[in-house]
Amino acid sequence: MDRRDFLQKTALAAPVAGIIPSLNLKKEKPAGNVRLGFIGVGLRGRNHVEQALFRPDVEINAICDIDPQAVNITLDKIKKAGRKAPAVYSKGEEDFMNLVKRDDLDGVLIATPWQWHVPMALASMNAGKYTAVEVSATVTLQESWDLVNTFEKTGSHCMILENVCYRRDVMAILKMIRAGMFGEMTYAHCGYQHDLRGIKFNTGKSNEGHGVEFGTKGFSEAKWRTQHSVDRNGDLYPTHGLGPVAHWLDINRGNCFTHLTSMATKSRGLHKYVVDHGGKDHPNAKVNFKLGDIVTTMIQCYNGENIVLIHDTNSPRPYSLAFRAQGTEGIWMNDGHTIYLEGVSPKEHIGEPDKPYLDKNDHPLWAKYAKEAENAGHGGIDYFVLRGFVEAIKRKTAPPIDVYDAAVWSAISPLSELSIARGSSPVEIPDFTRGKWRTNQRIFGQNDEY
Repeated sequence: MDRRDFLQKTALAAPVAGIIPSLNLKKEKPAGNVRLGFIGVGLRGRNHVEQALFRPDVEINAICDIDPQAVNITLDKIKKAGRKAPAVYSKGEEDFMNLVKRDDLDGVLIATPWQWHVPMALASMNAGKYTAVEVSATVTLQESWDLVNTFEKTGSHCMILENVCYRRDVMAILKMIRAGMFGEMTYAHCGYQHDLRGIKFNTGKSNEGHGVEFGTKGFSEAKWRTQHSVDRNGDLYPTHGLGPVAHWLDINRGNCFTHLTSMATKSRGLHKYVVDHGGKDHPNAKVNFKLGDIVTTMIQCYNGENIVLIHDTNSPRPYSLAFRAQGTEGIWMNDGHTIYLEGVSPKEHIGEPDKPYLDKNDHPLWAKYAKEAENAGHGGIDYFVLRGFVEAIKRKTAPPIDVYDAAVWSAISPLSELSIARGSSPVEIPDFTRGKWRTNQRIFGQNDEY
């Protein structure tokens, strides 16, 4: 058997054993169930509530939202699941402070507009609760430092709920990278390429149709998310793409981001959408949207890898996170679903379908829990992100995606804004671990636990 045949048979053999070392996790369970509170039970928050309701080991003891309709829909879901009614906190924007003070909560999950993420997370952490916060975790650079400093002061863990880290294909690629199948990693490509025009604008009553309202006249995310496109020019939503890539490249665990440079195209898409669907005389046709239609960020890593990160939410286009993993011995490209491994792929310089490789290198988490994940959103990945949070609470250990990940992944937003404002000049990326990245060990995707 020549080298090519040998490598091809090896690559498509049973999943590589012994490449995902076991963590020294605490196996003891806490007395009773994991008791959760939810701040924000809109569309995304209710996704997490629904996943919690599938778990017999989770109690929902409190919910918080200032929208009466969101509260009532959530209470109805909990009732239909045969669970006891939780306490409700809905008396104004600061009522979440009363929720986090409860002594019958082990963890708090936050799914609110971005500007509330850090104030709510800090309140929860200072109250001694495990805290989970939706993406992006922070808006400003100072907020990233606030999360880190609060964790280091209180010891209260904070997990960013980056569910794409658990996507089945990117976890299989993670396993293959750690097995050395791509050789030494040199480059990654990723992004958030998602036509959000129908989210940023709507009729004010639903996301159906082609309404052009936002802000106080908008519905759901259009009430708050669109304003960021008015006020900011940068990568506003980096973590769906960057989270998985950070795990591929061991960021915060033997590697780190050093600096970035960003550039933005002209802003045309949102204005055109308003004119096309509301007319040139609609008040929103006069709004000056600052966000460039496509923002490209290049990130340098300490160990020599480069990352290209794309943000594209204002254009008519198919959805894509544009994943690409490239090493000295091969490349995987999600767009096109192709893989090429030198000495393994049958035709030189020609990619082949990635499915056989992804199937044979299925991550142990998916191999073990795929059935349980069938009822979860986003192709099953929502099951795993909530599981990661709950199991960390059970084991009284760090979550698999920790506060340092939350800080640096989210910090790409304000740093990209700064680079663009400075004419695409390089901007240093802070080391939120204060040097601990040099000795930190991997915590994500290490086994089939969580």
